[in-house]
Amino acid sequence: MEHKERFFFKILITIVSVGWLGLFPIYAQQDSVTVEEPKIVVMARPQQEGRILLRWAVTTPLAWRKLNEYGYELKRYTITRDNRTLPLPIEKPLGTFSPQPLEEWLPWVEQNDNAAVVAQSIYGEGFDIEGMDQLLAIINLAEEQEQRFTWGLYAADQDFEVAQMAGLGFVDDQVQPNEKYVYKVTSLVPPEVLPIAEGGVFIGLQDYEELPKPLDLAVVFFGGTAMLSWNYAIHNQLYNSYYVERSRDGVNFQKLNDLPLTTLNNSEKTDPLRMFYTDSITNGQTYHYRIKGKTPFGEISVPSEVVSGKGEVKLAYVPHITSKLYEDETTVLLEWEFMEEGNNLITGFELNQSENADGPYQTVVTDIPPEQRQVRYSGLWPTNYMTITALGKNGSKRTSFPALVQPVDSIPPAQPKGLTGTVDSLGIVTLSWEPNTDKDILGYRVFKGNNKHEEYSQITISPHEGTTYYDSVAVKNLNSKVYYQLIAVNQRFNMSEPSEILELKKPDFIKPSQPVFKSYKIKEGKVHLTWANSSSDDVVRHELYRKAGDSLDWKLVFTLDSTQYAGSSMQMADGSGQLGDNSMQWTDGGVTEGEQYSYTLIAIDDSELESDPAPPLTVVLPKTSLYPPLDGLYGEVDREAGTITLRWKAYREPNAANITIYRGVEGKPKNLLKELPVTARGLVDSKIQPNNTYEYLFRVVFRDGGVSEISTLDVKY
Repeated sequence: MEHKERFFFKILITIVSVGWLGLFPIYAQQDSVTVEEPKIVVMARPQQEGRILLRWAVTTPLAWRKLNEYGYELKRYTITRDNRTLPLPIEKPLGTFSPQPLEEWLPWVEQNDNAAVVAQSIYGEGFDIEGMDQLLAIINLAEEQEQRFTWGLYAADQDFEVAQMAGLGFVDDQVQPNEKYVYKVTSLVPPEVLPIAEGGVFIGLQDYEELPKPLDLAVVFFGGTAMLSWNYAIHNQLYNSYYVERSRDGVNFQKLNDLPLTTLNNSEKTDPLRMFYTDSITNGQTYHYRIKGKTPFGEISVPSEVVSGKGEVKLAYVPHITSKLYEDETTVLLEWEFMEEGNNLITGFELNQSENADGPYQTVVTDIPPEQRQVRYSGLWPTNYMTITALGKNGSKRTSFPALVQPVDSIPPAQPKGLTGTVDSLGIVTLSWEPNTDKDILGYRVFKGNNKHEEYSQITISPHEGTTYYDSVAVKNLNSKVYYQLIAVNQRFNMSEPSEILELKKPDFIKPSQPVFKSYKIKEGKVHLTWANSSSDDVVRHELYRKAGDSLDWKLVFTLDSTQYAGSSMQMADGSGQLGDNSMQWTDGGVTEGEQYSYTLIAIDDSELESDPAPPLTVVLPKTSLYPPLDGLYGEVDREAGTITLRWKAYREPNAANITIYRGVEGKPKNLLKELPVTARGLVDSKIQPNNTYEYLFRVVFRDGGVSEISTLDVKY
């Protein structure tokens, strides 16, 4: 067993890095950590095939040793069923657990390195590990018991079957998909020997989730080396180790580590969020990498995203641009230095161009021979940054520092376009315009005038770099407008043609004069209104408002734009028209008989200032029309009873109150016979004489005073 244990630790020392990812803690002298109250920690993972895997451990070396002696007790409590909490949890003991006897470990030790380490940690007489000097560089263990605890739990964390043999795991396959459970692991160590807090977990089969993909894999390539790193902190409660896989074609991947990678300790010198792995590679060959996470239950995740690249050896020589000879506004002759010793190491040079020193650069001249040290280029912009790149035979590149190349420029920028602006109520002017497309624009000069045809004065001290400019004007003076122009300036101080003149209206604080109603007429159920428009020159429209009865809400019923009446006295289609003395007429046909209406007017100028409302005009429309007559009249004569029974259809008009019936003998005056509620459907007339023709008149009376048309019925008796 000692041979097996030593073999495992030699491999382990080679593959692990400083720091450890895992469920269970590591104790090291450098951290000076002591746990006064040991406790049991439990984790679980449901499986699709209907099992729940359980793992537990304790947090201190002494508690671990005592629990190996006395054991653990596992109980399951059914808490919910069909998404409902049970009145009382259902308890089910699942057994007691402790490490298997030494003889049970012997067949495993020869074929399982993790089993060898756990068995040595529990039953070994000594724990003097070969290669201890290297191990102390990772964790500074001061006690043998801490070594047993640390490496025993680490090895159990790497192999779920070994963890079960060590009394630290269990598979519950007697579970139902519609239930959720609390698993509680309790110490069997007598409290007077060592009190150990119990642990538990709440879980069900419905909590199963696919293992997530490892995140944030990155790679940096150097000469002969690839350095991989990935974010392990985000999944450190799920994955305790990782496998690294490599491929040359991006399709077929092979593991680089037979044993999973983990991290044994977090110190001030390590990144607490990332794991690192270094791979030796051949320069010039493209490599593809991915990783897979491994859980304490032995589950392997799906692969991470693939990262790729190749290592390169950098050239020892770097080119340097030494001179620039301008031949015209678009052509330059560039010269550079490059050590003669480097000619045999490169395939040639490339010339690169950009508008900015920081790039991006584009290659503009290729296939420059290794011996050549100058190049002529004829595609210059007003401002250029040029670099020379030496191309190594092994695929590496070295690029010079950027050189500013700026030929003589006498071409002015284009005329600025799109100048717009606003003036707010405080006199603050906001100007904006479209940016010039010239590549060498330095800025813009802003000019201002109070009269359109005067010579404008410059209000910018130096060229303004943006496309927005703020100014202020006096709002209380005789000038109602202000004027602006722009001139663009390039980096050689060439000036463009002035922009188009921008005319801005200053704020208007004087509201228009009040319009006034002159007269009205009510004709054929419509209201005909006549008013005098506002006399202010800047009025752009009049708005007519109406409200019904005692309502407080005014409703806009008509808008009269100034263009509708300026210079015209024609009658318009909507009933409005100009009467020739700044008076307007409009007919309101959207009114109802018997209702009261009020009207008012406001004038609005081109600054959206509103006049005072016109004094309200109130009108009442009389009720002149008749409601529909009573329908379906007929009479039945009963000579034996001496009666006439009158009947009619139900009257459906709203607000009807009574039915008034008049009767008279044919050719004679008629008198009121009866007043009935509108719900009545008939009447029996018994005050009649034989050999007479009776004429009946029917009229419905409404609550608002209106009446229906008269209906007549003649009955011969």
